[in-house]
Amino acid sequence: MTSIPALTLSAPVNLRDLGGIPVDGGVVRPGFALRADDLALVTDDVARGLVDGGVRAIIDLRSTDELGVTGRGPLGTHSNVSYHHVPLLADIGQAADQATDTAGAHPAAVAEMMDQTKFGRMYLRMYEGAAPQIVTALAIIAHAPGAVAFHCAAGQDRTGVLAASLLLALGAGHDDIVTDYVRTGENSAAIMARISPVMRPLMSRFGIELDEAALAAVSTEFSAEPMRELFAALTERHGDPLAPLRAAGLTDGLVAQLRARALAPATGTA
Repeated sequence: MTSIPALTLSAPVNLRDLGGIPVDGGVVRPGFALRADDLALVTDDVARGLVDGGVRAIIDLRSTDELGVTGRGPLGTHSNVSYHHVPLLADIGQAADQATDTAGAHPAAVAEMMDQTKFGRMYLRMYEGAAPQIVTALAIIAHAPGAVAFHCAAGQDRTGVLAASLLLALGAGHDDIVTDYVRTGENSAAIMARISPVMRPLMSRFGIELDEAALAAVSTEFSAEPMRELFAALTERHGDPLAPLRAAGLTDGLVAQLRARALAPATGTA
């Protein structure tokens, strides 16, 4: 078994509040929901800062494999923060299967698997296949007593799908959701530097070698198209993009509770 080096704890590089995004009836209230890269790797000081800032629930979207390497991290030690493991991929081997054959991973296949510009179909499979988990995460967000922070490893794909799901439920427009999604592109290099000490040996267990040659072949462009492709495919296949989530348990009552927690007070109200 490939060993994992000692974990390096650091501040997140892809952490942002969803506050201010326009939704039906107003804008998202700051301090309602935060999206992030791996919060299991934060320092004690960062964890305390998040808790002092109002975070009361963590939703960890990573696979069981990833959780087994890093654990919950410092945020898992705070008694006033609830921790929820809601993996949107059953295991990291699902990704490995798409880039390997019996001879091992092909560099071109690895590069394609890591090419963000081609992630639209993956997002669709995740959204439809993990709809029950997405609804579970939305229920946690709806009923948490304070801010909820949700994360995967990079804070890009699994986190991006959940952020899109939440914003869709709140009535955000597709363009505003895409605008939030592409903000991750500004942080791509820092994200890779932060998580690669864990992800490289972890992926190598499944025959995927994230060596320098493979990484160099990855497109450096961060595209809005994967999220746009997700919305287009959902509309074509279901009419209402929320239909897969509604079939998995997203009720009008849950949407109303999300909206009650998320909407910033209207200007001029008492």
